[in-house]
Amino acid sequence: MDTRERDRPEAAMSFAPSKMKLSIYRAKKLRNGYIKRRYLARRLEILRAAGREFRVRGFAETGMRDIAAAAALSPANLYNYFRGKHDILFFCQENSLDRMIAALDKTRRMRTSAAVKLRTVIVSHLRCVLDEVEGSAAHFLTTVLPRRQQRYLVAKRDKYEEGVRNLIVAGIRSEEFVACDAALAVRAILGSLNWSVQWFSPEGPLTAAEVAERFADYLVRGLLAKPDALQRLPLEWEPHRAIRERLPQDEKKGLSIR
Repeated sequence: MDTRERDRPEAAMSFAPSKMKLSIYRAKKLRNGYIKRRYLARRLEILRAAGREFRVRGFAETGMRDIAAAAALSPANLYNYFRGKHDILFFCQENSLDRMIAALDKTRRMRTSAAVKLRTVIVSHLRCVLDEVEGSAAHFLTTVLPRRQQRYLVAKRDKYEEGVRNLIVAGIRSEEFVACDAALAVRAILGSLNWSVQWFSPEGPLTAAEVAERFADYLVRGLLAKPDALQRLPLEWEPHRAIRERLPQDEKKGLSIR
């Protein structure tokens, strides 16, 4: 708009509403973003409460009233967030897989060795599983979901497994890792990580972080072509530990996958 035209009274009147509309749009956008974050945070709180109930009572014996009581909600309010306990379980698995895939994608972009990348993924995976151990009680329950939801989750799980397998393949090609069946190796690794929810206790002698670090050492060492190379890796890992510390809190935590 020409400056002289905007200085005219009629031009100023047409210009001001457009700025006002933009301000209203931005305010609505910010408010909607806040509401969405609050909604997601509440769903995660309900998920943790549901996970504790599933662990104590069993999935089949847990009702929505039990979950509502554990989450300090009325049954009617609970249905504003989830349609039923199968919906809660599906959210648990989908949320977990999305977090795992996002962490894997970040790790793959690191400019470092295959061993460091694999170790970072292992630590991230196990921290996700064990940091939210109540929610991960639903870890092995995906077979109770409707077939359509099961297929959707299996496709995501396969995508994640393929990504981790490719890290192992890259390590074999660079001769960091011994020649092996990468598909078998990745299933052995993910199987041991996922099973940890069955024996880990937050009251035990080791924290989730300590278990994750030790598991990563054991599992990566088993693939290294030169086992003593593991002793030199911590110097390389330090920058990536710093990266993990800078992640938002909701990215540091997660739920289990299978």
